[in-house]
Amino acid sequence: MSRRRGIMSESFKEELAKELGFYDTVKSEGWGRHQSRDAGNMVRLAIEKAETTMNGTKNQHDD
Repeated sequence: MSRRRGIMSESFKEELAKELGFYDTVKSEGWGRHQSRDAGNMVRLAIEKAETTMNGTKNQHDD
């Protein structure tokens, strides 16, 4: 079975990891070494950022 391409870009994942404070681990040991809790927090933060972006775009069109 082929691997699916990731939805998030590497730079976005790195940005999230930096914000959440585990980028140093990713940088030194790779993505496979972070905890599943960290992955869940990355998803939560990505969703929050997407919602914020969508709400900002929606509010601009409401004028």
